[in-house]
Amino acid sequence: MKTCKMSVLGFGVAGKAFARILLANREQMIKDKGVEPIVISITTGSRGCLYNPDGLDLAEAVRQLEEEGKFNPEYKDYAVLDSMTVAETIDYDVLLELTPLNIFTGQPAADHIRTALKRGKHAVSANKGPLAWYYKELKDLAKANSCCFFFETTVMAGVPIFDMADSSMQYCKVDKIEGILNATTNFILKEMGKGTSYEDTLKMGRERGFLEADPSMDTDGWDATAKLTVLMNVLMDANLTPDKVDRTGISGVTPEEIKAAAERGNIIKLMCRGSKNADGTITAKVAPEEVPANNSFANDELVAVVSIYTDLLGKLDIMQYGLETSVTGYGVFIDVCRVLDWMSVR
Repeated sequence: MKTCKMSVLGFGVAGKAFARILLANREQMIKDKGVEPIVISITTGSRGCLYNPDGLDLAEAVRQLEEEGKFNPEYKDYAVLDSMTVAETIDYDVLLELTPLNIFTGQPAADHIRTALKRGKHAVSANKGPLAWYYKELKDLAKANSCCFFFETTVMAGVPIFDMADSSMQYCKVDKIEGILNATTNFILKEMGKGTSYEDTLKMGRERGFLEADPSMDTDGWDATAKLTVLMNVLMDANLTPDKVDRTGISGVTPEEIKAAAERGNIIKLMCRGSKNADGTITAKVAPEEVPANNSFANDELVAVVSIYTDLLGKLDIMQYGLETSVTGYGVFIDVCRVLDWMSVR
């Protein structure tokens, strides 16, 4: 039986969720795909690394991080490795790029993926940075080396936007995208709409474990900008980078502005809008906007929503109502399944 050896770079929320889903479905995957998926290495930035060319015990890897907070240096599969060394030297079939986002450069994640593809290895990314900065290069590199390059988790945490585009929108032209792509700003604006101050809302989010100590990537609009850039690059061939997006975050929005908008029957949301103009130029903007309260974008239950405007299918709305960690892991998992499908017929 064929094996699919995977090296995992980064083992945070997405990595551990992926591991659980893989463990629960591994035997059925082998029956369905005719390929045995095994993880042979896991690297982290500060919690240690594991390596076993015959396959790691994923359940034990998850247990160590959750119960001990790091990989045990006395464990038989403990290794002293860094992510680039793994990308360059280990004999894997698929590289899973799950390291933290660097929105300003897309590095070093882009180099990890670039290295894998140049070696003729498949790549799966949950990191939106490489696609926001280097999508066309990486796509072309994958094609030149007959490799799979999938990235479903980068936008809307695994909701199958890109798989749908590949399989069901092959001849559609997309000329406009609009949506709400950041859950953190949804939470902040919703709480401020109840009269809570911006500072108290941030404090509340941190106490609940919902917000990072520094939420500026969200509140300054960078996360939404990266996601809009990825959508436009993949669906519209925009060849866009985040620094070219007209970006305004929500830190300047006041409770008074939210109240005034409500009196007009509107709700303020951080909206993402991108379009390809008739002359081929690209327009992209992320900024707070007033949205009519009866508009689907105003639904407080939504985590994220995106509208895709096409020539052949018209307008497509994709809505996400919940964001469990399993959703993020599933995006990685289904990308791996797509690689296994590719391997099974070759």
